[in-house]
Amino acid sequence: MEPDALFFDFDGVLVDSEPVHYQCWREIVRPLSIDLTWDYYRRECIGVTDRAMLEALVRAAQAPVTLDQLWPHYPRKKALFRERMLRRVPIPDNVKALLAELYRHYRLALVTSSGRAEVEPLLEAAGVRGFFHTLVFGEDVARHKPAPDPYLLAARRLSVQRPLVFEDSAAGLESARAAGFQVIQVSKPGELASLVRRQLGCATRPSEWSQPE
Repeated sequence: MEPDALFFDFDGVLVDSEPVHYQCWREIVRPLSIDLTWDYYRRECIGVTDRAMLEALVRAAQAPVTLDQLWPHYPRKKALFRERMLRRVPIPDNVKALLAELYRHYRLALVTSSGRAEVEPLLEAAGVRGFFHTLVFGEDVARHKPAPDPYLLAARRLSVQRPLVFEDSAAGLESARAAGFQVIQVSKPGELASLVRRQLGCATRPSEWSQPE
């Protein structure tokens, strides 16, 4: 059945930002005796709430560190991340073109656990903010992924019932499935365009997928 909307996660789906998140966190927590490895970060810190991520960082500490000690460093990490990302927002050109095409035919939503202040400026800088009919951020829901709340909120806002979701993390996949929506796993932003086109059968309808006027 044809979807009536397309929902996208941000980190790892539209933008290759997780390595930047990781490097920022690694710099911030190194003085706290936390030697953060990429494998640990990828396994424990992606697609979870801010609190769950900080709790994972506490568990990775070689010397005793509490959540209360770590939490005040979070604003500095967010500022560092935004500064680095705004230098050159790593959204692939083919993803930008894809969103411009999809906007002509579908209702689009961005559904992320990250905060508005962290993500919206990047969408603006990349020139893709206007392609989304609604944006759901971490502060918009009481329960984050893997709970279904973020995706259910997006569906209510757009009055849709059959959205197709594109996610990369285990928590995001679980969230979309818990909401009762079909979800496609994305391993990296560079493959998103081909996944979307394959799923929607776009290769057989080229006339419907021209660039917007």
